[in-house]
Amino acid sequence: MSLWLFRAGSTGEYENKFLNDQKVCLTWDELKVDLRKFQERQHLVDYFMKEYVAEKLGRARNWAGQVWPIAHEMKKGDWIILPSKMKSAIHIGEITGDYHFDIKQGNPYYHSRPVKWFATDIPRTNFDQDLLYSFGAFMTVCRIQRNDAEQRIKSMAKNNWITSKVGVTNGVTSQDTAEQENEGLIDLEQYANDAIAKYIIRKFKGHGMARIVEAILKAKGFTTYISPEGPDKGVDILAAQGNLGFGSPKICVQVKTSDTPVDRPTLDQLIGTMHNFKADHGLLVSWSGFKSSVDKELAPQFFNVRLWDQKAIIQELLENYDKLEDDIKAEIPLKRTWTLSLTEE
Repeated sequence: MSLWLFRAGSTGEYENKFLNDQKVCLTWDELKVDLRKFQERQHLVDYFMKEYVAEKLGRARNWAGQVWPIAHEMKKGDWIILPSKMKSAIHIGEITGDYHFDIKQGNPYYHSRPVKWFATDIPRTNFDQDLLYSFGAFMTVCRIQRNDAEQRIKSMAKNNWITSKVGVTNGVTSQDTAEQENEGLIDLEQYANDAIAKYIIRKFKGHGMARIVEAILKAKGFTTYISPEGPDKGVDILAAQGNLGFGSPKICVQVKTSDTPVDRPTLDQLIGTMHNFKADHGLLVSWSGFKSSVDKELAPQFFNVRLWDQKAIIQELLENYDKLEDDIKAEIPLKRTWTLSLTEE
């Protein structure tokens, strides 16, 4: 079994289509050619240079390295790793059929493989940092091999997607180096966010996460009340604008740090609590994200409820970090780092 990283667009714009249609598509713009006609990878490189106007040989080789596998290297039984751009989660599926080229599918869905998605919405924090590093490759398609990734992912699947330290190597071998080069450039911003996320859940799981959310709301100008640790009667935080908290909007906040995504009953409970407290709006925070039954309520509840998953929490924390109270900043010490803003060629 091989492990393949597959991306659903630079902003995740194809993610729902991949999941709903039970397949992955090589979303290369206007690539209207059956890849099976190329018997050697060099022939595909030549095509990119002559017909696809790659302009640079290095770029043509890079593109060929990503396009070639879907038709010539992937096999039935291989697993697909699909990092979500919509939430802090990983989707995993198994390739169930051969490469398919269909010009009738329209741009950019000409090239596809059928996939059975057997594990979706796995929280990113379930995976070790070195695996997340590999998942952060900028390449649209690449094989993940470094640090015995294939065997470790299989072990996680048998352990309810909980990581095991058994078999993890700390040393870097020449093979690892070669595989890292094949994986291409890494999304350092995502890698840093993953490191911050692992630190936060380790230190603030449970009631501590409510403290972080409260600190963010205070930085946004809200006056807050946080329930003491223990049974919270459906509300962890009350927040309202103004120095005394008598202004609007008035918000009820529920915070969850369980290891599994939150389901619809939790959302319904929050909506009921909003009515009990005469709140204008609700904020449901779930570190492990939300099940599809909750995601479907995004539009119907748009004017009533907001959902924060791990990705949103980290984003809000970073955007408001300078305005956080000193005690929170002392517990989450961060510094700004400048790096090149590189993308896949």
